[in-house]
Amino acid sequence: MTTRRVDLTESAGDLLRKLVALHGPVMFHQSGGCCDGSAPMCYPLGEFKVGQRDVHLGDLAVDGIDAVPVWMSGPQFEYWKHTHLTIDVVTGRGSGFSLEAPEGVRFLIRSRLFSDEESAALNG
Repeated sequence: MTTRRVDLTESAGDLLRKLVALHGPVMFHQSGGCCDGSAPMCYPLGEFKVGQRDVHLGDLAVDGIDAVPVWMSGPQFEYWKHTHLTIDVVTGRGSGFSLEAPEGVRFLIRSRLFSDEESAALNG
């Protein structure tokens, strides 16, 4: 089994398919800001400039669309590097520039600590 840093729920995958149909390929960036700045933001691929300190957490596999890269700011990664992240979607509009905002929903992160085995696989 491969240990992944990030996954998404089925409902988030459904929303991603809709967003890709509307906007083309997309990406996520998780920053370390407060309020909605700490939510995963979904952008058209290439419209958000990833910084040198940003960390590529992995690519989400969603049936019917190309891999969706997920990035996190470097300082935020230092706090979350021991954590598995799951991108989910809930009803209610966020206040950011994320592509899902007009849909009346927002992406959010659900997290859990990695098991000892998962941590060893990531650091091995």
